[in-house]
Amino acid sequence: MAKSGVKQIAANRKAFHDYFIEDKLEAGIELAGTEVKSIRQGSVNLKDSFCAVKDGELYLYGMHISPYEKGNIFNKDPRRTRKLLVHKREIWKLQAKAQQDGYAIIPLSLYFSGPRVKVEIALAKGKKLYDKREAAAQRDAKREMDRMARGRY
Repeated sequence: MAKSGVKQIAANRKAFHDYFIEDKLEAGIELAGTEVKSIRQGSVNLKDSFCAVKDGELYLYGMHISPYEKGNIFNKDPRRTRKLLVHKREIWKLQAKAQQDGYAIIPLSLYFSGPRVKVEIALAKGKKLYDKREAAAQRDAKREMDRMARGRY
């Protein structure tokens, strides 16, 4: 995401811990005006959110956007289902792979690309407990090697 005019709003860091990321895709998101204002203030949470295909459309479930303080009657439900804007061909590809055992479509980050809000979604395969332990052991080993290389042991 090193493009110009890109400002990250929220990231789903837990996704990298719980899943092997296989394929990434940028998608637009259908939002109400007060939701965009609330997002500009940074009150978004991607934790425990996921995507699913329903009736040939891709939807984002579980993303929490706090209500805009000055939004009064125009505020929407914070956890409502939001439609993602993706080409049909890409939806078919994602759906075909997501139907395989252990695969899920998850949001990785939410960001502004110019004036538009975009979501980076990924096709991911769930990690087992031993995979998480192995990743932690590799991280610790790398940290230890870096420490030894710098002479701090």
